[in-house]
Amino acid sequence: MRTFIGIIVGILLTIGGAYIADTMRPAAGPDGAEVKPMVNWEVVGEKYKSLSSAVQEGWNRLTGTRPKEG
Repeated sequence: MRTFIGIIVGILLTIGGAYIADTMRPAAGPDGAEVKPMVNWEVVGEKYKSLSSAVQEGWNRLTGTRPKEG
């Protein structure tokens, strides 16, 4: 159980660290070149939405429930 909690905490710290590093970066360098973020958060959000909908559909198939309308 401790290992599982440690893995979860490590994942959260990694994601949190990447988010903080991306939000605290300067807007542009002295030569006008923009610094690229470590993570493209829009892509992460899209992947998360598709994953969550796939999990929900799988759960509905397993339990035999119908998705809610709307």
